[in-house]
Amino acid sequence: MLPAGQLALNIPDTTKPRVVVVGGGFAAVNLIKNLPGGQFQVVLLSKINYHGFWPLLYQVATAGLESESVGEPLRQLFDDHADFHFRCVCATGLDPAARVVHTPIGDLPFDYLVLATGTKSNYFDNQEIAQNSFGLKDIGEAVRLRHQLLHSFEQASLARDPAERQRLLNFVIAGAGPTGVELAASLAEMRRHVLPQDYPDLDLGQLHIYLVEGEDRVLPPMSAYASRHAQQYLEKLGVIVKLKQLVESYDGQKVKLKDGEEIPARTLVWAAGVTGATLPGLPADRLEHGRYLVNAFNMVQGYQHVFALGDVALMKTKDYPKGHPQVAPPAMQQGTNLGQNLARQVRGEVWQPFAYLDKGTLAIAGKGRAVADLPGGLHLSGLPAWLTWLLVHIYYLSGFRNKLVVLANWSYRLFTDQRGTRVIVQNPTGPDGRPAPELDCGPAAS
Repeated sequence: MLPAGQLALNIPDTTKPRVVVVGGGFAAVNLIKNLPGGQFQVVLLSKINYHGFWPLLYQVATAGLESESVGEPLRQLFDDHADFHFRCVCATGLDPAARVVHTPIGDLPFDYLVLATGTKSNYFDNQEIAQNSFGLKDIGEAVRLRHQLLHSFEQASLARDPAERQRLLNFVIAGAGPTGVELAASLAEMRRHVLPQDYPDLDLGQLHIYLVEGEDRVLPPMSAYASRHAQQYLEKLGVIVKLKQLVESYDGQKVKLKDGEEIPARTLVWAAGVTGATLPGLPADRLEHGRYLVNAFNMVQGYQHVFALGDVALMKTKDYPKGHPQVAPPAMQQGTNLGQNLARQVRGEVWQPFAYLDKGTLAIAGKGRAVADLPGGLHLSGLPAWLTWLLVHIYYLSGFRNKLVVLANWSYRLFTDQRGTRVIVQNPTGPDGRPAPELDCGPAAS
């Protein structure tokens, strides 16, 4: 890799308004799709080179999908967009007065800046948990978690010490939102259908899946109906649900809960909260709860040329006094609305304020089991909700190839209950990406 001193952004000069977008998630993609390339120069900055479909990360982690099937290269996504430039580099800050974005390899001037940086895991300042737990925020983390799960099964089959074997077979998931519920259910189905054939010598009755939630029900953002049915599905799958409980500490060997209970475990998955991935450069009073305060046009308060979209934006309205949910639909709709407004700006037309259309919320809890809160107070569970979940996720998945690959994987699992990606392709790593200890097999080992 070239040293930073030999790198440059290399963005061509332009007479068009330059829109710099930071982040490559749902909000950014929908924004760019609605910006006419003939009227703007669009520069997209992202530390990863793909647009990830994060709702399916848990299936990558539990060997249900290949990692590539939930990501679409950003260059490919916009290869037909005129005057579009992607740079795989992180933004480190901004100067709104000078209208520049800072990166490790130079500053980039902008006419309009769009912050669509999404969220990061919120560990509530607990560095021990941050260092030792596994996250599920991008494809890299999903693959690391998959390696951890598969490696745990392999190590459990080798362990002589019963206590260590149990520690390897205890899996704790902190947070019973959609990510936690879907991960727990997928892992439980793996225990029921896949692992008995792969590990016939293991007593899988010892494989315990704990789902820990601080609220009094699972899926707190959803309706009581959805929570009740989701918990029933989880318990039928053998998931141990612990409500009104919080993880207090985790040293990589033992999960300690607030009430004093201790669970020996080599794997803690942290799905207990997120916070906005904000950049330095704006006054602190423009932030609230880790999100940028924006008006009805997604302008950051006090700035007409700086915008925030999606999870990192806090737009207070009558219906959403605490801001919109930090999920994909608001991000997608805000990106579309801002793109259309910037096009209106060029045409001299009046901007339209953002109005969120809630199309409902879905969560899956195993094959044939899901819950849905739909507009008009309609609630679904079981097979109808499961079919709705499948159709919605296929529809919004990026790329025709990805749709085919995911459909093929789901069809295979539907009829066989098997997972096709149970391959450890690299040395197991810890949550921080560092290699875990492994057996010394010698130079000639195979």
